[in-house]
Amino acid sequence: MAPGPIRTALKVDLDKPAHEQEYLHNRWHPDIPFAAKIVPGEAVKVECIDWTGGQIKNDDSADDVKNCDLSRVHYLSGPFEIEGAEPGDILVVEIQDVQPFDERPWGFTAVFDKKNGGGFLDEHYPQAAKAIWDFEGIFCSSRHIPHVRFPGLIHPGIMGCAPSPEILAEWTRRESELVEFNTLDRVVANLPEPKNIHAGTATGDLKAKIGAEGARTIPGRPEHGGNCDIKNLSRGSKTYLPVHVPGAKFSVGDLHFSQGDGEISFCGAIEMAGIITFKFSLMKGGIENLDMKSPIFIPGPVEPQFGPGRMLTFEGFSVDENGKQHYMDVTVAYRQTCFRVFEYLKRYGYSGGEFSLPASFYKK
Repeated sequence: MAPGPIRTALKVDLDKPAHEQEYLHNRWHPDIPFAAKIVPGEAVKVECIDWTGGQIKNDDSADDVKNCDLSRVHYLSGPFEIEGAEPGDILVVEIQDVQPFDERPWGFTAVFDKKNGGGFLDEHYPQAAKAIWDFEGIFCSSRHIPHVRFPGLIHPGIMGCAPSPEILAEWTRRESELVEFNTLDRVVANLPEPKNIHAGTATGDLKAKIGAEGARTIPGRPEHGGNCDIKNLSRGSKTYLPVHVPGAKFSVGDLHFSQGDGEISFCGAIEMAGIITFKFSLMKGGIENLDMKSPIFIPGPVEPQFGPGRMLTFEGFSVDENGKQHYMDVTVAYRQTCFRVFEYLKRYGYSGGEFSLPASFYKK
């Protein structure tokens, strides 16, 4: 028998406020109600809004980035009940396809204001900036960054299963400790925040409980994955996620049209709304069998291709921009590598403010 059409397990409304859509959520918590059920082996489509819930508009002003309400993010689709999944299993997530909506063929990158989100280089680029990208098949281009056109590799930034109550408590403990002893002039962790909590169909006392306890979606965490932002997890990839609650409660969101190796401006991917096609399977008792401590990833056969195959490589060292020597500091070294790339690109007419994408994307 020929296979039928692929079922859409969750639909979103691009014209409706995110917090009014019942099958989205913006916190991790084991008590968020299921959005739908998926049977292992079944191919399904899942629709996703962009990570801000539609706060960023297709215009030429960066005021929406500057004033973006980060207590709302990320809006995820789910959680899904994976039939037969039990704590101790591994959920195998195979991505079969990812595409933007036909009616929303655009995305955005943004440099977030140092006082609202910031980023890896916010000491040097402290003000909000935005670039809108138009999609043409596999290619994208931007009116805000002239002379640049390249093929993207679409992928989800966030995939994860819900934490157990014990794991959720551990997240809060260690992140609270990080905040308590922080000596840096920046936010180092986002603790549970009831403001703008959205928990799917949860209402009343349950919604209040999720708001008081729910973990923010900003960081990735070893127990479940979450916000991993790995550009190679596109079509054909497999992700192995530990299951901690009955049904797994898998969620997905934060779709990217393209991204480099990380996001140096906090929002350095090309963010978009779109449709992702999955097929799931289970490894029963897999956590113990693999002695799994964190998710495992197998990239797909599709690789990003930038330019004609030539690549310049720059090296960073543990000496900062003020001439101070650090001891084997990978953060300082990576930051200095970014600056070397920027200095090179300035030779071709760029000022530096356009660098809302990793530099490997730029081709004059």
